Amino acid sequence: MKVLPSIKRCAAVVAALVVGSSAAHAGAMHPGAIAASKETPLAGSQSTAHFSCELRPFDLSNGLFCYGPDAIRKAYGIDGLIAKGITGKGRTIVIIDAYGSPTAQADLQAFDAIFGYPDPVFTAIQMPGTPPFDPNDANIVNWTGEIALDTQWAHAVAPGAKIVLIGAKSNDDRDLLAALNYALDHHLGDVVSMSFGESEHSLSNPAGLDVVAGWQAAFQRAREQHVTLFASAGDQGATNVFDDEGDVLPWQNASFPASSPLVTSVGGTNLFFGSATNADPNGTYQSEQVWNDGFGAGGGGMSSLFDEPFSQTLAVGASINKTLHKHRGVPDVAYNGGVVGGVLVVWSPGGGCCFIFGGTSAGAPQWAGITADLNQARGRPMGFINDRLNLLGGLGALRGLFHDVTAGDNSFGGVDGYAAKRGYDLSTGWGTPNFGVLGTTLAEDGH
Repeated sequence: MKVLPSIKRCAAVVAALVVGSSAAHAGAMHPGAIAASKETPLAGSQSTAHFSCELRPFDLSNGLFCYGPDAIRKAYGIDGLIAKGITGKGRTIVIIDAYGSPTAQADLQAFDAIFGYPDPVFTAIQMPGTPPFDPNDANIVNWTGEIALDTQWAHAVAPGAKIVLIGAKSNDDRDLLAALNYALDHHLGDVVSMSFGESEHSLSNPAGLDVVAGWQAAFQRAREQHVTLFASAGDQGATNVFDDEGDVLPWQNASFPASSPLVTSVGGTNLFFGSATNADPNGTYQSEQVWNDGFGAGGGGMSSLFDEPFSQTLAVGASINKTLHKHRGVPDVAYNGGVVGGVLVVWSPGGGCCFIFGGTSAGAPQWAGITADLNQARGRPMGFINDRLNLLGGLGALRGLFHDVTAGDNSFGGVDGYAAKRGYDLSTGWGTPNFGVLGTTLAEDGH
C-alpha cells in the first residue's frame, strides 16, 4: 500500500490572530495569469516578429518587451524537438481551470492564425452546474484570461498534442478537484496543467485540511495512472494573497497545490532572449533571473503542510535542507514567467488581440506541453518526474541540461524571499530547461 505524504496539522495561531480566521478563505483558488499592455500587430513583415514588443530594448526605454512562440521555443531548445517531429502527436494535455471560456477555441484559432500553426484537436468540457459566462463578473472574466494563456501556450510548445480544457463549476477547491477527478476517471490525458493556487495558510484549518486530503488522494491516483501533474508556484514571491483585493500575507508561506510533493511545482524567471540589448525572435539565449519585475515575483519557499520528500533531502544540499527544516521545498523547476518579457496571448473577453501575459501560470502549461512532446518521444507517459529530477540534480547530471538561474530573489510585498544560487534554490528550483538535450535524458527511463 502506498502512503500519502504526511500533512502537518499544526494550525498557525499567530497567523489567525493577525488576519482573522482562515476558514473564510479556505477553498478559493486564484488564477495566476497577469495581463499587461495590449499590443498591435506590426504592419508588414519585420524579421519573424509579429508585434513591435518582440523587438524592444531590454531596458524598457520603449515599453515592455515580449515573446512569441519562436523566441520561447529557441530559448529552451524546444525548436530542436519540434524539428525532429517531436510535437506531442498522439498525446493529450489536460488543462484544468474554473468556469471555462466561451471564446477559448476561437482565441486559440486566432493565435494559430497569427503565428502560423495548425489548429489542434481541442475539446472543452464544462462541469455540470457551471454558471453561464457573465462579462460583468470580474472573477469569471479573469479566469478566461487564464484559460487563454494556458491553452495557447501549451499548444505553442506541443503543436501536435490534443488539448482538453475542463472548466470547473467554480474556483472553489472542491469544484476544481471534481474536474481533476473527472479527468482521471475518464483517462483524458497523461499530463495535467493546474495554473492556480492559494496560500497554505488558507488551508490550515480543519476544513481546509480535509480539502487538502481530497486533493492528495486525487494526486496519488494520478501518480498510479502515470499522469504528470504541473502546478504554478505563485506570483507573489515567498508569500501569497489572502483576500480578493490582492493583499498579501506579511510572512513567508507557500502556495498549494504547488506545494504538494505529488505535484511538479513551476516557479518563474525573467528571460532575456535576443541580442545583448534587445528582444529578437531571431536572437539567442542571453540570460535569466528570478522573476521579480514589479508586476509580481516567482513563488517559492518552504511548505508548512508537507514533509520534505526523501529524494529532495538527498539532492538539494546542506544549506537548503537547513532552511527547509525537513519541510517540502518549492519550486521544483522554473520557466519564463515575467510580465517584463511576457508572452503574447489572444484574449477576446479582455479586449481581443493581443496582450502581454506573465505569471508562473505561463510556465505550468508549457511544462505540460513539453512533457507531452517527451511522452511522444518515449512512447509512453513519464508520470511522476520529481524523484527523477532530484536524482539527476543531486548527481550533478542536470548541469548543462538546465539553465541554472543564479541571479535575483523572490522577495515581494515586504516579505523577504530566497536568492537564486548555483544548483537547487527556493526561487527557481533546478532552473529552466534546455530541452535539446534534457528531453532525451528525462524520456529515457523512469515511471
